[in-house]
Amino acid sequence: MTSPLDLAYRNASAFEPGARRHLDRLMANWNLLADLCFSDLLLYVPYRPLGDGPGSGEERLVVIGQVRPTTSQTLFEIDLVGEVVATSELPLVMESLRTGAISVGEQRNDTGEGHLRLECIPVRYSGQILGSLTRVWSPSIARRRGALERVYLELFERFSSMVAEGVFPFPDDELPVEHSPRVGDGVMVVDERGRITFASPNAVSALHRIGIMSAINGSTLSALGLDTTVVQDSFSTRLPVVEEVERRSDVTLLFRCLPLLARGEITGALVLLRDVSDVRRRDRLLLTKDATIREVHHRVKNNLQTISSLLRLQARRIDAPAARTALAEAERRIRAIAVVHEILSREAGDQVPFDEIVHALVKMARESNVGPHDVAVRVEGELGDIPAEMATPLSVVIGELLQNAIEHAFVPRGRDEPAPPARVDLVFRHDAEGYGVTVQDNGVGLPLGFDIESTRSLGLSIVRDLVRTQLNGTITMVDDGGTLVRIDVPVHRAGGAY
Repeated sequence: MTSPLDLAYRNASAFEPGARRHLDRLMANWNLLADLCFSDLLLYVPYRPLGDGPGSGEERLVVIGQVRPTTSQTLFEIDLVGEVVATSELPLVMESLRTGAISVGEQRNDTGEGHLRLECIPVRYSGQILGSLTRVWSPSIARRRGALERVYLELFERFSSMVAEGVFPFPDDELPVEHSPRVGDGVMVVDERGRITFASPNAVSALHRIGIMSAINGSTLSALGLDTTVVQDSFSTRLPVVEEVERRSDVTLLFRCLPLLARGEITGALVLLRDVSDVRRRDRLLLTKDATIREVHHRVKNNLQTISSLLRLQARRIDAPAARTALAEAERRIRAIAVVHEILSREAGDQVPFDEIVHALVKMARESNVGPHDVAVRVEGELGDIPAEMATPLSVVIGELLQNAIEHAFVPRGRDEPAPPARVDLVFRHDAEGYGVTVQDNGVGLPLGFDIESTRSLGLSIVRDLVRTQLNGTITMVDDGGTLVRIDVPVHRAGGAY
């Protein structure tokens, strides 16, 4: 499905890849700007729909981005991305695009109630003006200015100048990390020497939580006892730097430092900080949980392998061929289940890479072939990652069908009827409808009158019941130049969905 942003870009002027990435980086980071200026931000670029050429009508602009502040109320209840506007309706935007300078003025509100204030900032990249970053706010609902508001608006103006100069967003800056601090989490401003000139109340509270109670303004992060070089690293690289500081084992602060530049010189930095103690605590719990789950699967695998070895030893001590065969079949089924737990012991999760299991099942089937025929097993297609609860029954089913084909499909034929090279094809399908498995051999085919519903074979009875009860799928067995078994498992099972 095409997103509104993609549609807006289609109607925008053609941008070379570097310019497009610059605009994308701006929109990935401009939550910060909206929060600092307590205003909505719109990104206008020249409009050029496909098929239009020069002189095709009045010049227009298209909105390719919109962001609302979290520090104030929004003026726009609807999304404007993709909206096309005549340039005559936005003279301030056009002025910023033509002059390459920041334009500030008023515009009548569409509702007819008062005027809106606009600040139009040209977005420059490699000397080219790509669009206009437009701040829109209403004086009637603006926040009353205190010390915090004045500092935030000053920071916004410094970033606006960087946008107009083409140095913000920063080149090659990665997208903000998950749980990246926002303006509301805590803000500190440092000067070009790294001294703190302002700390928001939330920033002060965060520092208090790690035991810093001394005066903050006029100090540096290192003087406060913080073991971090986030400001120095940001100044030296002239890029944003993210670093975590852990105090004791229960308090972790995440710092993100963005250098402030003016005419190529570093004039200070904005430091955002957030208490991520709860996030890191949950991360540690998840790591511990995953390690525990993997250990459980590892022990289950070891226990199953022990049981398999015991059955193998017991089979050697039994003289009755039927009993020995029964124990061998049970041992093989246990090994098929152990393969699943071996995979899960390496990477526990809700999904299992089933193609690794298939490789192990095919190897087991080949190694257990004691008949006179060398059977080639060909695998086509893949299932990819499948739900963990589906892996065990499907492994047993495939292992049973492979073993059944290798043992029973290639019985000796008559003297005048040469047998073709024995082959078993294992074909997988995974699409929107579900999962499909086909096992086909070129052997003698099914016995006359065979019916899977009334089969007395223990192996096929296990396969039939697992497919229907645990996989909620369907199974068919027919003659088709040999025996063809088709299994279909829908995406949505009764009682849940994969």
